[in-house]
Amino acid sequence: MSLFDKLKSARDIAKESIIEIPWNILNEAKQLETILKESEEVPVLIFKHSTRCEISKSVLKTFENAFKLLETRLKLYYLDIWEYRTISNKIEKQFGVLHESPQVLIIKNGKSIYDASHYDIDFEVIKKLIK
Repeated sequence: MSLFDKLKSARDIAKESIIEIPWNILNEAKQLETILKESEEVPVLIFKHSTRCEISKSVLKTFENAFKLLETRLKLYYLDIWEYRTISNKIEKQFGVLHESPQVLIIKNGKSIYDASHYDIDFEVIKKLIK
């Protein structure tokens, strides 16, 4: 298997893993306006994921497994930073949160009320903030 095939299969695995969770794929900058509006009604979580990073894959899987146990009104957005790095840059500017990956932001009332990256993403803190 060539390196290209390995990268492609890693990307396919990442896409398969997001099917189980009600992700909204963040792939257009104009969706940030929607996120701001939605955050007035319900917390919005943005998961910035690197499809080429083993740590990011691990954190995404951990998040998805924890999320399955949570019953809440929460809008979820998934951003593939390799495909849409310009959107990640806009998020950084919009919410004043330095880009990292993997990274979670929680947007409420138009502002980032939580951001964490890598293994600092704490699902227990997220649960408390979105209740």
